Amino acid sequence: MIINTELEYKGNLFPGKVRSFSQDVDKIYFHTENGVILQITILRGSVIRFRYATDNNFEKDFSYAISKDGARGYSMLEVEEEIKSYKIITRRLTIQVDKADLKTTIFDKEGNVICKDDWGFHWEQSYEYGGNIVKMSKAAPQGECYYGLGDKPMHLNLKGKRLENWATDQYAYGKDQDPLYKSIPFYIGMHEERAYGIFFDNTFKTYFDFCHERRNVTSFWAQGGEMNYYFFYGPDMQEVVTRYTDLTGKPELPPLWALGYHQCKWSYYPESKVKEVAQKFRELQIPCDAIYLDIDYMDGFRCFTWNKEYFPDPKRMVSELAQDGFKTIAIIDPGIKIDDNYWVYKEAMENDYFCKRADGPYMRGKVWPGECFFPDFTNPDVREWWSGLFKELIDEIGVKGVWNDMNEPAVMEVPSKTFPNDVRHNYDGHNCSHRKAHNIYGTQMARATYEGVKKYAYPKRPFIITRSAYSGAQRFSCSWTGDNIATWEHLWIANIQAQRMSMSGMSFIGSDIGGFAEHPTGELYARWIQLGVFHPFCRTHSSGDHGNQEPWTFGEEVINVTRKYVELRYQLLPYLYTMFWEYAAYGVPMLKSLVLYDQYDLQTHYRTDEFIFGNQILVCPVQEPNSKGRRMYIPKGHWYNYWTREYVTGGLEKWVDADIDIIPMFVKEGAIIPKYPVQQYVGEKRIEQLQLEVYFKLGAKEVSKVYEDAHDGYDYAKGRYSLRTYTFTGKDNEVILQQHKDGTFVTEYSSIKLEFVGLPFTIKEVEIDNVVVDFNSLEIDLVQQTIVVPKDFTEIHIIG
Repeated sequence: MIINTELEYKGNLFPGKVRSFSQDVDKIYFHTENGVILQITILRGSVIRFRYATDNNFEKDFSYAISKDGARGYSMLEVEEEIKSYKIITRRLTIQVDKADLKTTIFDKEGNVICKDDWGFHWEQSYEYGGNIVKMSKAAPQGECYYGLGDKPMHLNLKGKRLENWATDQYAYGKDQDPLYKSIPFYIGMHEERAYGIFFDNTFKTYFDFCHERRNVTSFWAQGGEMNYYFFYGPDMQEVVTRYTDLTGKPELPPLWALGYHQCKWSYYPESKVKEVAQKFRELQIPCDAIYLDIDYMDGFRCFTWNKEYFPDPKRMVSELAQDGFKTIAIIDPGIKIDDNYWVYKEAMENDYFCKRADGPYMRGKVWPGECFFPDFTNPDVREWWSGLFKELIDEIGVKGVWNDMNEPAVMEVPSKTFPNDVRHNYDGHNCSHRKAHNIYGTQMARATYEGVKKYAYPKRPFIITRSAYSGAQRFSCSWTGDNIATWEHLWIANIQAQRMSMSGMSFIGSDIGGFAEHPTGELYARWIQLGVFHPFCRTHSSGDHGNQEPWTFGEEVINVTRKYVELRYQLLPYLYTMFWEYAAYGVPMLKSLVLYDQYDLQTHYRTDEFIFGNQILVCPVQEPNSKGRRMYIPKGHWYNYWTREYVTGGLEKWVDADIDIIPMFVKEGAIIPKYPVQQYVGEKRIEQLQLEVYFKLGAKEVSKVYEDAHDGYDYAKGRYSLRTYTFTGKDNEVILQQHKDGTFVTEYSSIKLEFVGLPFTIKEVEIDNVVVDFNSLEIDLVQQTIVVPKDFTEIHIIG
């Protein structure tokens, strides 16, 4: 039916015929008869932006998600007009735009259809709010799979699901519950081993339907704003993720201690309790780098204050903890107590920094301090003011990191759990309602916190944690998966969420180890700590309502399991730091679901439990009680059981023994895994030797890297880093190990200990840089197959 030249179907309006086409360098415009404009921007040969207007005018182009540092540019761009369509051609893709209805089809260079409009772009007028509800429908070929969307607590493959993005405080959420704390409107589609990604950069409440309503259609829509999405082509899934991460921003390196083990509870107070917990870690020799202060450290839950009864001299306490290796992390929430005697409240009132309702009064809501007002973090003046509030906490008292909670924003005792829709926001000069600002409120709070901590921690690096996040939040903060529960189901959920967040561009992620709500059994805590040490952010956190959750509360067996795995994490810190460097430099996800690791193996498409830690370590948590082992899938290739050194062939399911002190772990053949000595905290010991575990592989060269720097500060940005690239070649009776070093950083250690795993011969001769070395001058163990060599060798031959 045609009404006023607009095609209408069940209330949906569609573009009419294309009446004109124009090009402005990298932007191509298509105008239709009924006022629709499609703007296609070529960011890169494989990254394309699609933006639609419905009344001959675009909104002001502004996004909090897009990084100014993302790669731009392309080597080829041609536009061809045909009888029924236009074709936009890049080196990697061809985009066909139909003249009749503005539908698009994207092809790869071989002519395969990668992504095709079904209904394509359509919209309907929103009589409740004004503006449009904007929609996009894509054809979903049989067998296509879907992944991503952040912290959704469900099966990794989202096919058949209908999901919502609206940052929500979901205490004690359950499996398949939606929405949760984060809004990451980015998904990956994969069909016939070719992957693409779509990022729907719209901060209104958004929805995604992966063949739920219509079997062969995937749709996404928003309750306002523009249809504005970015398309990323792989064909490898990992390339899709790295391109999305490049567009929305990569993080800077954290201080190394931030990758250590952290201990938290709601709440550790008074000072004597904090000291007692810290002392117990050192007494039991369980490594720990950070201890957290939850809301009870404040005076009546007022941010940027201290309860002087509990903490009479916080600067002294923080200093004394630091002397024993503990960094203090403090929580800061967005709600500011309405109190005329409270300096933060008075400053914000004097400067008109709080959010207001549409008809003028301040947005008032109840959170921990009682009745509160809330800063408008979308206002750059507010962010600058907020960042300045951290001077005392960071610069004077010495707190090393800040934890932003409740920033969805959460409001108690109201059905919506958040602000009313009519609250107004500055939105960096693009004034709007809370409908548009809600999903990015938490990220802008984390941004303001990051800027303050970075300013006052300088020349050290900042450390920020946020609960709520939108795409791009990884530039400012790490995150955790919110208020989970001490159940086996939540152990499974934690594993899924960390994998999904990594493939959604936010790799610096972890869960509350042991569960926040309720109290775990010792067995559940042991299994959770085994998983948690393989998540980039590693923190035990619990609610004080349900008892203590320090490792020693579960008995000697759990103490020993905890110590074993936390020590393993500290040994693996150079491996983890190298993972993070690759993430920060190139956007490579730190955790890889099996489908992300090997999408060409159909067996991986529906696997949820196993994941790759970094590039070379396979991990599979035990997720059921009373287990003595489990079945797991070993990816294609050959692997070594980390615990038994058994050499196994992949591409199959395998039973793996795993008593209470074992998590199944396998290392890829040809891998070189760097290790440090066990420390009770980062910096406790001088690193006198780097250990390299070298896993033998017969045949082709394998490459491994080790990135190091001063572990804090910014000298690495000036070239003061050490990047060692190792190339391993294995033969029947010989191993060749080559090393190439970049950067000017001089490591503390002068030697490297090589430990060979799976070596098929006994070492008889060692040649270092073309010189055969006298066995008597070598520190060598033929039984353990270890050799100590100078750190700056170029090439080593091990001969049998």
